[in-house]
Amino acid sequence: MACAATLGTGVPAQSAPAAAALAVPDISLTNVKAHLQQFQNIASANGGNRRSTTAGYTASVNYVYDKLVAAGFTVVKQSCTSGCTSGAGPNVIADWPGGDANSVYMFGAHLDGVSAGPGINDNASGSSTILEMALTLAATNPTMLNHVRFGWWTDEEQGLNGSEFYANNLSSTERAKIKAYFNFDMVASTNGGYFINRITSAPGQVLKQYYDTNFPGLAPEENVEGAGRSDDASFNAVGVQTSGVAAGASANKTSAQVTKWGGTTGDYDPCYHSSCDTYPSNISDTVLNRSGDAAAYALWTLAVAPAPAANDFSISASPASGSTTAGGSVTSTIGTAITNGAAQTVNLTASGLPSGATASFSPASISSGGSATLTVSTTASTPTGTYPVTVTGTGTDATHTATYTLTVAGPPGCTSSNGTDVTIADLTTVESSITISGCSGNAGSASTVEVHIVHTYQGDLAVNLIAPDGSAYVLHNRTGGSADNIDQTYTVNLSSEVANGTWKLRVQDAASGDVGYLNSWTLSLGGTLPPSCGGTNGTDVTIPDNTTVNSPITVSGCTGTASAASTVEVHIVHTYKGDLVVSLIAPDGSAYVLSNRAGGSADNIDQTFTVNLSSETRNGTWNLRVQDAASNDTGYINSWTLTL
Repeated sequence: MACAATLGTGVPAQSAPAAAALAVPDISLTNVKAHLQQFQNIASANGGNRRSTTAGYTASVNYVYDKLVAAGFTVVKQSCTSGCTSGAGPNVIADWPGGDANSVYMFGAHLDGVSAGPGINDNASGSSTILEMALTLAATNPTMLNHVRFGWWTDEEQGLNGSEFYANNLSSTERAKIKAYFNFDMVASTNGGYFINRITSAPGQVLKQYYDTNFPGLAPEENVEGAGRSDDASFNAVGVQTSGVAAGASANKTSAQVTKWGGTTGDYDPCYHSSCDTYPSNISDTVLNRSGDAAAYALWTLAVAPAPAANDFSISASPASGSTTAGGSVTSTIGTAITNGAAQTVNLTASGLPSGATASFSPASISSGGSATLTVSTTASTPTGTYPVTVTGTGTDATHTATYTLTVAGPPGCTSSNGTDVTIADLTTVESSITISGCSGNAGSASTVEVHIVHTYQGDLAVNLIAPDGSAYVLHNRTGGSADNIDQTYTVNLSSEVANGTWKLRVQDAASGDVGYLNSWTLSLGGTLPPSCGGTNGTDVTIPDNTTVNSPITVSGCTGTASAASTVEVHIVHTYKGDLVVSLIAPDGSAYVLSNRAGGSADNIDQTFTVNLSSETRNGTWNLRVQDAASNDTGYINSWTLTL
């Protein structure tokens, strides 16, 4: 199962030397099949199935857990304490040491099956594939560029419950660290096809490149049947980029797919959710073989460090952050050092600047080992906020990046700080005040609150901004668990508030055992959000039984990324709305699940959904995708409106 390892177009940019990628190792089909045999044995010894609430599932968890611990992973059995079926077993989460902890690539599969049978294709196939990939990673032990995490999910068959619990309990900081999640569900169907979830997304293109390079003409397709039906949907819903591999479930293979892939025009998996989903009869070695190598290709491409360049260097910014009021400027020294071989010419550029800001380097080109001065200049119209500016050093033999964090405050008179320490005792509420004067009119729609709190166990804390009229704006509500301290800048729409007056930061310690103090906070009231963009599609689209349809809206003429509070207003006429899976598909193919077979027998969907689309570029074609996943009820998309 050898894979080519050439990095091509469509692969997300990485902070890595311009060097040859390490060879992607073979994922042993023999070993994957040995895991499948063990899952079959487990089911046979425990009532014939591995449902999430049974001894068969517990034994499956222990098998995976023991293998990973022995290989050197940090492994956690995560109990699903809310949202899962009563008695459901845990998720298994495994981290491989090394790599950038702020850049995580995650690979997952659901470990449970249905009660009708042992669940070998659905989904011991996906679980065994990523297990063997994890063991191969441990055995080869390459130098890691980025961090890798694996997840085996409980209670997927009862509604994606285990992965939803995991994704929903990630703090915003931890979610932002996950750069992509890859899902593997039913990857060995006996009449299978070759499907990639969100094939046009950046992670989807990495998987597609594996197939295109190694099997020209195979032409994998978008996994339309699986949209919103497996654990990648849980990560999409919290704004994480996703993709993954599937071979098909109960839908029928088309004649065109038969011509391309072989097989018959019957179900992709004739034993889907049935007692005949057993090993070895319900496994295609060929499809399974390719699925494992596609997974390994993605992991090694995105997370394993390339071989060092013959001539290499490092790059850094000192200081690594700075602040200025809108209209001002700030400087930093960009330094380089030779880490291997000889010196090379390095050209410096910057990206990620807010509107109205420019960056210049003096000099713009240096020899590695030298340094330059970065100057970031803003205008009065530059919106307030904190921006990660990427400084790229492009050398003749290698390319590297460094991050400079730019904070832009409002105009003088609309910004103020309070640096007086305020003790936060257990189970108390304290306040710190800032009085704004000389700032005309209302506050901005993108005002910022920079907060610095020293406190063990930040999950104890609720932090609110209190406006002069007494209105409260929640900044932090007991998230972050056992992590220490809060050092964060929050963007808040305060456009309904008069700027002048006394503002308060209110901090509540809501649990015992940990204390701290409010160190400082800064309030900037001059920012404005860019105008919203979007559109409406009022053309009716018929939704027949057991089909998936799309309704597009093309956005152009907008700048930057969408809002974290974007809205999707949906009007669907359909009896029994519990048949429907409704998703918003971004221009890059990322899917955001709006409604997943909710509402039971009630008719129609008339609802506005709020979605965090801050990772998506506004311009492009957006689609409302509606899947009818059951028989006997039909309808149509009446209209929908997108506001970005």
